[in-house]
Amino acid sequence: MSKSKQIEATQKTTALLAIQETFCGGVDNPQELANKILEKAIQGGEINNENYQDWVESRLIPNSIFITSEEYSKMCVNALKFLLTTTATDFGSSRQRGLWQMWADMTRGYIGEYAVVKFLQKHWQIEAELGQEKGNIKEYLPTDIHNIKKPNEKIFRKPQLNIGIKTTKWNGIWLDIPGQQLTHSDIHILVKVGAGRDHLFSFFKEISVFKDKVLKKGVDVGSINLEEADELYDSLPSFTNIPAYICGFVMNKPYSTLPYGGKAGRNIFTVTSWNGFYNKDQDLKELIEIEKVKKPGINTAKFQGIENFAHSGYVFNTGNLLWTRQDWDSIINRL
Repeated sequence: MSKSKQIEATQKTTALLAIQETFCGGVDNPQELANKILEKAIQGGEINNENYQDWVESRLIPNSIFITSEEYSKMCVNALKFLLTTTATDFGSSRQRGLWQMWADMTRGYIGEYAVVKFLQKHWQIEAELGQEKGNIKEYLPTDIHNIKKPNEKIFRKPQLNIGIKTTKWNGIWLDIPGQQLTHSDIHILVKVGAGRDHLFSFFKEISVFKDKVLKKGVDVGSINLEEADELYDSLPSFTNIPAYICGFVMNKPYSTLPYGGKAGRNIFTVTSWNGFYNKDQDLKELIEIEKVKKPGINTAKFQGIENFAHSGYVFNTGNLLWTRQDWDSIINRL
């Protein structure tokens, strides 16, 4: 192994250990999760020149927040209040989802919004209020942060910028803003939330719903005995503070056409970078024609990790998001 490869391997190992120690507590396979977090950052273009350790120390850790059990309970209840006034199709999908799945998804989204509130408080001592209350969802499209109060201000006021917040899981590498929603807000923030698919289960275990209610009832009706109940309880995932990585943001501004980057395989061009509007009906076709000139075998194009988007809109890979302290300060000064 060359010296440069040895340095890269050492940096990667150090980065993975830092990710595992900081973000993977309480999960069944912390090493696997740490590898996923790093791999998705690489695929999203967040890491340049294999400088893994620098990404962890300068971007991932400083721009991350942890959500406690008490904070989770607030988001969980807020999501439930809103959910019961909203149908499944209000979220842009004709597929009717079960209430449990909708509740879990909405709770994750609310966690992302609350993480931004904590982020503003941590770095700029700005207090912020969200719009997590019952009402028509269309009323809340332009801004997720409804009121703010800067350190030198005595009362809350509306921010001078509309802020949209979108949440994804650790494996997300794209900020996808459907249709013309980019123009509805001045900035759009992407948050990666490390809540696994069992986050509601772990929270119910935390507040003793299973032990004192479900499993106790099972013992009372004779479906299980006390020993079996204890085994089932121990097998349920336990709640740990949930990490939320404020990945960055984009501005509502003009973008160039076909703003892509990627890599050509034998026949397939994989889009790894996009920074602007995406026309679902024509952009990949035009891209193929452009790349065919460079490599005649190219006949297909797809986006890294997801094949294609279901709709036209604005698309950004995480590596194209603005995220430095200087970037954030430029926004904070305008709030």
